[in-house]
Amino acid sequence: MSQESASEQEINRRANLKALRDLGIDPYPAAEYPTNAFSTDIVAQFNDDDEPRHVCIAGRMMSRRIMGKASFIELQDSCGRIQVYISRDDISDPADENATLYNVVFKKLLDLGDFVGVKGEVFRTKTGEISVHARELTVLSKSLKPLPVVKEKDGVIYDSFDDPELRYRQRYVDLVVNKGVKETFLKRATIVRTLRAVLDEAGYTEVETPVLQSIAGGATARPFITHFNALNIDMYMRIATELYLKRLIVGGFEGVYEIGKNFRNEGMDRTHNPEFTCMELYVTYKDYNWMMSFTEQLLEKICVAVNGCAESEIDGKKISFKAPFRRLPILEAIKEKTGYDLEGKSEDEVRAVCKELKMQIDDTMGKGELIDEIFGEFCEGTYIQPTFITDYPVEMSPLTKMHRSKPGLTERFELMVNGKELANAYSELNDPIDQEERFKEQMRLADKGDDEAMIIDQDFLRALQYGMPPTSGIGIGIDRLVMLMTGNSAIGEVMLFPQMKPEKRVARDSEDAFATVGVPSEWVSVLYSQNINTVADLAKFKPGKVHQLLSDANKKNKLGLTPLKQDEVVAWVDKAVAASQE
Repeated sequence: MSQESASEQEINRRANLKALRDLGIDPYPAAEYPTNAFSTDIVAQFNDDDEPRHVCIAGRMMSRRIMGKASFIELQDSCGRIQVYISRDDISDPADENATLYNVVFKKLLDLGDFVGVKGEVFRTKTGEISVHARELTVLSKSLKPLPVVKEKDGVIYDSFDDPELRYRQRYVDLVVNKGVKETFLKRATIVRTLRAVLDEAGYTEVETPVLQSIAGGATARPFITHFNALNIDMYMRIATELYLKRLIVGGFEGVYEIGKNFRNEGMDRTHNPEFTCMELYVTYKDYNWMMSFTEQLLEKICVAVNGCAESEIDGKKISFKAPFRRLPILEAIKEKTGYDLEGKSEDEVRAVCKELKMQIDDTMGKGELIDEIFGEFCEGTYIQPTFITDYPVEMSPLTKMHRSKPGLTERFELMVNGKELANAYSELNDPIDQEERFKEQMRLADKGDDEAMIIDQDFLRALQYGMPPTSGIGIGIDRLVMLMTGNSAIGEVMLFPQMKPEKRVARDSEDAFATVGVPSEWVSVLYSQNINTVADLAKFKPGKVHQLLSDANKKNKLGLTPLKQDEVVAWVDKAVAASQE
């Protein structure tokens, strides 16, 4: 971090850092610190009748109450917080008359957010709080930026760090100061671990397939494009893992799955992120009916693992993942919500229905996309409890087997929960001739202007020509699954580092620019700390105010700079005013 961007508190912390080093204390020691306990375990396992337990703990100092020769701090480790009692006589070297470790290091040079190690025994204070009585105190890491001070009293949070822009961009701070954030991501880990365990127990093999692909296939979405320098060709970030996983089914795997990142160059909102995690599974000799039953059981097990029961609550609504889920054909869903029966309708007839429904459509949309638009606008958001929407028209499902008994439809389902799609599954198309015709239809849509239509993957067609057994496949959005299981309605709450707009930077003039109006280089960082970032900013201040601000900062933060004279600052401001008028 540059000194130029430091605030007053940061400047003061840097001064403390230097003072620690001057005392011969390494603020960033390399040696192992042998912790043997966590805060939550200490509290849970404490028994007043037991012999005092000796522990070695470490974490951030989150609060400090100094009361003369004795003090209390609150230490936060990876599991929670615990109170630590620190006495001057207990931690100081008896040979040190000044008790430097307590009087100087602990009281003056340590700051909130610093990492410290504590060795001592567990006891209960007179007020009944289980604490650690420190016998040794070790500086483990100096924090140069102050954490937001979030206060809680009688269950009410004050000065909360709750701006999503800051929380998502500075997730490392969010995790430290906001309760519940870390628990969300621990639950996410439980969800993925349980998902993997169920699939492994079923005998399916976890694999990895390419993220960089020459054809963006397996879904209808806009891809991210990059350039492969070594081959001098454009490549796509994958939008799905489907076509590679099916190649492995051709190759003889009984069942394969992948949990990984997909990338779709589309919009960002509360439920969409261009980079997202998906699980895709393909199992031989199964169909979409089997996959619906398997999905019900899978999601119920995950919900129980995370929440202890088959229910989750989100947006004030209780959602039950107890099997079985409702199953509803998509055309019946549209008829149920709009009154229009689209079964057997041509593209022109469906387009006419869209106009009667006063929908915004365009000529590039084919029949499948038009039906998808109707379902999305009138139906999707109404399904709160888990509902399988089944039997999609063939135009919407270029990789799906034709329905065995319903002409023009396919054996496909999407699982809707809380008004959003959670999973997409098929009885997979394994007829190479039919698949080639479906791809060609997609290319005709692309020629009409549909930039989400699939490109023909000739190698995948070649693989199908070697023969793929009857197979069922599914894709489940992990981020949305975590949202549902943890009760979060925004995708940014369940992704550690969601995509963000570029961070706005404060414009600052260089030291050379300030030098033109007479400001010495050593005072430029102090000007920055007072939000005087440019010569034009300096011109807006009265000289007396600038002199006061800089003098106070020099004294408060013990910068040791030669005190400024009022006349010096007057000259700076006069020149800044003149420069701004040129």
